[in-house]
Amino acid sequence: MGASVASGAGAGAGAGARTGADAVAGSPAAAGPGAAVKDGGTGPDPAGRSVTVLGLGPMGRAMARAFLARGYAVTVWNRTAHKADDLVAAGARRAGSVREALAANALVVLSLTDRAAMYALLEPAVAALPGRVLANLSSDTPDGARAAAAWAERHGAGYLAAGIAASPPQVGTDQGRAYYSGPAELFEAHRGALGVISPVEHLGADPGLAPLCYQVQMDLFWTGLTGWLHAVTMAEAHGVGAAEVLPYVLDVAGSLPEVLRFYSARLAAGDDTGDVDRIAMGAASAAHVAQTARAAGVDPTLPDAVLATFQRGLAAGHGDRSFTALREALRAAPARA
Repeated sequence: MGASVASGAGAGAGAGARTGADAVAGSPAAAGPGAAVKDGGTGPDPAGRSVTVLGLGPMGRAMARAFLARGYAVTVWNRTAHKADDLVAAGARRAGSVREALAANALVVLSLTDRAAMYALLEPAVAALPGRVLANLSSDTPDGARAAAAWAERHGAGYLAAGIAASPPQVGTDQGRAYYSGPAELFEAHRGALGVISPVEHLGADPGLAPLCYQVQMDLFWTGLTGWLHAVTMAEAHGVGAAEVLPYVLDVAGSLPEVLRFYSARLAAGDDTGDVDRIAMGAASAAHVAQTARAAGVDPTLPDAVLATFQRGLAAGHGDRSFTALREALRAAPARA
């Protein structure tokens, strides 16, 4: 993802995660996923200093470069083979097929568009999956990650779902963060290698936890950025440019950490008291935004959606409560025509 988004706890995990090689047991495939597997002399490095990267978009390429910089033996594969040229020149090994790439190393890092792309690549090569650990840093949903983990297990592979809050230039640095979910023993076995990509955190055994955390971040990120773009478009319709409104935008953005901490504490306490804000007040404000957009000839879909949520809170009789009471409206999605 193109932005570093700060998550809550676990920042300290990164420092420890960036030292040492991942300790992969040097026993045969029968020892289970993550064990070093010999494949006719071309299999995984028993010292754990080798990795395969499948998918060489901006993030995959950055990950491969980070592994090379840390002295890892890196095998790469991409559907468009020439994208690996500079990595091969830097010391990576280009696999001729997905099966060959899987056979090369116990740890396989996936940097793909989505889960469907993973299935499309791996299903024809499932014979090479036993004993491998798939660390999937592709975007996914919680339920999708659980299904993918079960699929991998059926084919003899371990599976770590991941979310990465870092941009390609931040990969291989202490900026950003990557969080994983899945079996703790697999995460610990490959902590050192995964820590090369970014400081790491293990969220738990449920494979859906890391994608959930990632989608929570992306919900806020994309909704917020789209709101900013809508606001700028509205300003431009009045002859005011993005640079001119930036100080006012930054005033709001700068207040968000304090606002989020305040309301998070109230959410945890179940306190929807309308002493700081009220749904009725928010509805009026959202209506003014929508009216301003319409008057400027700007698409009002986004502010209309916000207004509709406030109006559902009003219809439920919560006008005097804090906007946090809108959770009740959000939990019950409106019927679609």
